[in-house]
Amino acid sequence: VVKLLLEAPEDSQIGAYYLPYGSRSEEARKREFFMLMATWSDIVRDRSFETRYKKYHHGNWHYSDWFWTQKDSRIEYLAPPEDGGVAVEKIAEFDLLIRGGANNAEKAVAIAWLEHLIGDIHQPLHTSARVTDTEPKGDQGGNLFLLTPKDTPRGGQKTLHSYWDSIIGYNSPNKKSECDAEYIDPLADSIIKDFPYQKMQGKIASGRYEEWAKDSLTVAQIDVFSSDLKRFEMPSDKYKKKALKIAEERLALAGYRMGDLFNRVFGSSTTTPN
Repeated sequence: VVKLLLEAPEDSQIGAYYLPYGSRSEEARKREFFMLMATWSDIVRDRSFETRYKKYHHGNWHYSDWFWTQKDSRIEYLAPPEDGGVAVEKIAEFDLLIRGGANNAEKAVAIAWLEHLIGDIHQPLHTSARVTDTEPKGDQGGNLFLLTPKDTPRGGQKTLHSYWDSIIGYNSPNKKSECDAEYIDPLADSIIKDFPYQKMQGKIASGRYEEWAKDSLTVAQIDVFSSDLKRFEMPSDKYKKKALKIAEERLALAGYRMGDLFNRVFGSSTTTPN
């Protein structure tokens, strides 16, 4: 996978993020490069790199939203009044691309997108567009649901979406300004301990990408928008504790599913994902 990523088109700048030298071992540098590539499709949002932005940024690839509303404790699904996103479709498309006859440069870009999109659809609010009287066209995955008071200046506003996007950081902030390896690795080890591969293996559901996304949607409907969540208020301690455990399980499952996909395409199907 790393070898393919290093054959990415020059204008994607993917290869520029790999450090071929340094005090860390080659395996460590490869691993950190792989980790960073999970964020590449967000990096290319930067409009100051105009050529890269125009060619590689695709806003509606980051989510696959079902539009829904709640009436008398029942969930009702609605026809999307606007673009619902194509994350699930792109994952399936890139899965086929990396197995087929595409050139290595195309496969590199597909791998970077797969790393990101598999993570995205395990974040419940990347699959949900809740329709209410306040948000008749959907809440944009919780981006319109504010957790800060109404009069909070835009720069200080916190949304439900950003809370779930950054839930690990909210609960375990990097107070020591550690590098990614020092900060992330212990958190990952703790999540793996609580949700080991052997425990999660039965949930992999290889290739069933819509099912993955629908599982996230169910989490959004039941747990994200739980009865104790209130607009213009930060979540309660009870909500935070439960949300963190849910997010950790979703992160673990996303990682195992990603490992399973790459192992099936490029390696041994019996290899345990790391």
